[in-house]
Amino acid sequence: MAHCLSNLARSALVALSLAVPAAAVPALAAPPVQQKSQAPGFFRMSFGAFEVTALYDGYVDLDTKLLSGISAEDVRGLLDRMFVESATGVQTAVNAFVVHTGERLVLIDVGAAGAFGPTLGGMRERMLAAGYDPVQIDVVLLTHLHADHVGGLLTPDGKPLFPNAEVRVAKEEADYWLDEANAAKAPADAQPFFKMARDSVAPYVASGQLKTFTAGEELVPGIKAVSAFGHTPGHTGYLVTSGGKSLLAWGDIIHNHAVQFVRPEVAIEFDTNKEQAVATRKQILADAARDRLWIAGAHLPFPGIGHVRTDGEDYAWVPVEYGPVRTDR
Repeated sequence: MAHCLSNLARSALVALSLAVPAAAVPALAAPPVQQKSQAPGFFRMSFGAFEVTALYDGYVDLDTKLLSGISAEDVRGLLDRMFVESATGVQTAVNAFVVHTGERLVLIDVGAAGAFGPTLGGMRERMLAAGYDPVQIDVVLLTHLHADHVGGLLTPDGKPLFPNAEVRVAKEEADYWLDEANAAKAPADAQPFFKMARDSVAPYVASGQLKTFTAGEELVPGIKAVSAFGHTPGHTGYLVTSGGKSLLAWGDIIHNHAVQFVRPEVAIEFDTNKEQAVATRKQILADAARDRLWIAGAHLPFPGIGHVRTDGEDYAWVPVEYGPVRTDR
């Protein structure tokens, strides 16, 4: 009898639950606003006893017509192969790199500041977000003196952003861009680039903080200058070595990753000596693939760090995998 009552009670509860609808979840009056910004653009990795931090200065859209030595049809095919949009130009990153050696805080390139519009100029904010202040930088190493690599030397009011840093650049580079006689002989459309270079380094020249070097010099313990001439007369990479690992910060060896890894013979309009730039690119790609170097590229998709591998007779870019800062590799 008790068992029958228990069954009846359960049946009654089930019936009641079916008869009374569950309380409705109140609907939001409106969904939250979409967030239109990214996280601060920095990426950090351990590198032997050093720590390397990539900083995203921003991007610029480059017209594919700037590429030479390749047909427009082939460019389109290579871009499509990598799902790269180009209707308004190819989005091209501008990256800088902080190397903390444990004793020195070194910055390789400094971004564009306001030289090329509002999509660039974020290097200072990204550096602060990464935990470093420009006043802490000991050494600035410039791959070359194009404005997207040196504009960030100054604050908006023209003062040195890195007041405590020694600024280093290859002698060949300084001799070319900082010589007013060279600027006067240059085509009219090139003269603004000479002026931007001179203006960017002027306060450091005045204070004696700008110093030149020759290829092969060790500028900081563990960081050596590597000649990469062609893109500009003194274009230089920096070989960072620690704990048996080597990373080459190669500046502008590659501007378009979808095209120039597969077709390294393709030059870009900004190359001062296109033939030399192509020869340098081919040699550095071969060296990087053979020696399994880490690469840090100024115009590779952020964070611009990874490896070069062979792909048949061509090359391919292998970007670093995002993850924690590990010291066990």
